[in-house]
Amino acid sequence: MTFFISNAWAESTTNVTTDHQILSGIANAGIVVQTLLLALIALSVWNWFIIFKKRGEFQQIATENESFLKVFWESSSLQQIQGKIGQYEHSPIARIFKAGYQEIERILNTHQQELLASGMENLERTIRKTHDDEIASMENHLSVLATTGSTAPFIGLLGTVIGIMNSFQDIASSGSASLAVVAPGISEALFATAVGLFAAIPAVISYNYLLGKIKKVENQLNGFDSDFLNIARRNFFKGHG
Repeated sequence: MTFFISNAWAESTTNVTTDHQILSGIANAGIVVQTLLLALIALSVWNWFIIFKKRGEFQQIATENESFLKVFWESSSLQQIQGKIGQYEHSPIARIFKAGYQEIERILNTHQQELLASGMENLERTIRKTHDDEIASMENHLSVLATTGSTAPFIGLLGTVIGIMNSFQDIASSGSASLAVVAPGISEALFATAVGLFAAIPAVISYNYLLGKIKKVENQLNGFDSDFLNIARRNFFKGHG
C-alpha cells in the first residue's frame, strides 16, 4: 500500500514539475517566440469557436431541411407551404422555396406578356442566385480553418528555428554546450512546433469534415431546385418554358 502511494506521489510531483518547466519555458522565451505562441493559441481558440458554431449550424440545417422537405411533398399547394415557411428559418431549402415562390407571384401578377414568356428563365435565375448565396453562407469562416491548417505549422516552425538560434547564441556566449545551456532554447523550439501542430491538425480535420457537410447539403439543394422548377413549369408556365 505504501509502495503505491509513494508511486502516485512521485508521478504527481513529476507532472507538477513538468508543467512548471513548460510555463517557465514560455515565460523565459524571447519576445518573438512569445508573440508567435500567443498568435497560435489565439488562432486555435478562434478555430474551436468556429468549429463548434458550424457544427451547431449544420445540425439545425439537417433537421430543418428534412422537416421542410416532408412538408413540401405532403402539402397540396405551394400556398400552403408558404404559410408554414416561418417555421424553417435555418433551412436553406426553405429559403430557396421562399425566393422561388415570391418570384412566381411577381411574374404571375404582372400584365406584361414579355415577362410571362420569360417566366421560367427569371425563376431559374432567382433560384440559382439564392442557391449560390446559401452555399456561400455555409462556407463562411471556413477560410479561417483552411488558412490555419496551411500556415500554423510554418508559424510553429519559425518559432522552432528562432529557439534553436537562441540555443546556439547561448552556447556561444557561455562557451559551454552543456544541457543546462542548450535545454531552454530546445524546449522553446519544440514547444513552438507542438503549438503549431495543435492549431493546424484540428483545423484541417474540421475543414474537410465541414466541406463534406456542405457537399451533402448542396446535393439536397440541387435536387430540390430541379423538383421545384419542374413543378413550376407544369403548373404555372405551361407553354412558356
